[in-house]
Amino acid sequence: MGLMSSMASVFPAISPETYRQHALHAGERAWPETNCYVDLWIEVLNTWGVAPEAMLGFTLAQDFEGDQFTFFKVPLEDLEALYGIRATELAIYDRVERHVEVQIARGRLCLVEMDSFYMPDTRGTAYRQEHGKTTVAINRLDVVAKRVEYFHNAGYFHLEGEDFDGLFQQQLTENDPPFLPYAEFARFPEKPAAEAHLRATARRLAGFHFTRRPRENPIRAFAGVFPRQVEAVADRPFGFFHKYAFNTLRQVGANFELAADHLVWLSPDFAAAAEHARRISDAAKSVQFQLARAVARRKFEPLQAALDPAADAWDSMMASLAERI
Repeated sequence: MGLMSSMASVFPAISPETYRQHALHAGERAWPETNCYVDLWIEVLNTWGVAPEAMLGFTLAQDFEGDQFTFFKVPLEDLEALYGIRATELAIYDRVERHVEVQIARGRLCLVEMDSFYMPDTRGTAYRQEHGKTTVAINRLDVVAKRVEYFHNAGYFHLEGEDFDGLFQQQLTENDPPFLPYAEFARFPEKPAAEAHLRATARRLAGFHFTRRPRENPIRAFAGVFPRQVEAVADRPFGFFHKYAFNTLRQVGANFELAADHLVWLSPDFAAAAEHARRISDAAKSVQFQLARAVARRKFEPLQAALDPAADAWDSMMASLAERI
């Protein structure tokens, strides 16, 4: 690692070259990546030595928001209740990297919204191709050497040089608009939470999030507008298709795959509900392929019933949970 290993860090034992991702990001899963925020916390908790499955009760409350499914994120209060991790907003009034340096020196992990255009781990999608907002958790930072190590999506990476300059907007002058990303910092307790505490707290939180579930079936609500939305998507540049698919089918599919993992981890009592959740996930994956064909061929009628299996599975999942949670 050279210079990288000598930098201050929150987790000194890890390196990008040897990092092993959590099983929730295994390549054989239907959705190996979900969204940047949840994926990041899965890997941070994995590194901290606690079960990330415990935090996933919030997936039970996902809704359809009219043009997208809820961008599911672990509530900060759940992180504290489960793991004793206290995360809060970090005010940015100076250069971002200066704030991050201070917090790392205090043993705190900074989560910062960055531009994926400068992140080599997004090669093939965004890196040097398209500007986009994504969240990273910075574990090591060397401003002088222009090097940074960070959690992002399903892994742990590093970048340096010109990418570092771009990521932290080093080219800005006093006359340019300031670089003021949303940022959080996380304070960790002295030791990881015990499994008995995790299981008891996760069971309580699952019950709470179940009470927050949508009153109406969100997948059926989506199905009602899906063909019309796809017809409009077909008239947009092809790159817009990927954004639409990410915020609809990927979000609902990944959400319920994680819901299944949570329920399996929580108790055998929820095996049936977990199976229904996996049916939702698998159906969303299948419909995503149908979506691509519909856009390419401009034939939208087959989409009208495509989501019926997922909608039926949602009803069955919630009915099963209502009897057991």
